[in-house]
Amino acid sequence: MRRRGTAIPESLWRLATQLAASYGVCKTAATLKLDYYSLKKRLSESTSAGDATTFLELPSSSLATAGECIIDCQNSVGARMRIQLKGVALSELAALGRSLWSAE
Repeated sequence: MRRRGTAIPESLWRLATQLAASYGVCKTAATLKLDYYSLKKRLSESTSAGDATTFLELPSSSLATAGECIIDCQNSVGARMRIQLKGVALSELAALGRSLWSAE
């Protein structure tokens, strides 16, 4: 049992960040009685260290519309989404991408 005011071991912080990635920072911090901002900082540090996000630039000048397109997305928690499009203008596809990535 840890005494109040002593530092939490790194192994426990790692486990807490794994839980926060699955269940959210707020819920995890409240349940485990951790400081929300400390947990949020550690989670963002751990995800940025292993972040394998790939960005793809679509050429807007070479094609007016995309014939058929399938977009597979996966976030750091493992949630997946597949978008299947047919005959969509690239400007609409770019707008869709911006709205998906800016939503929180």
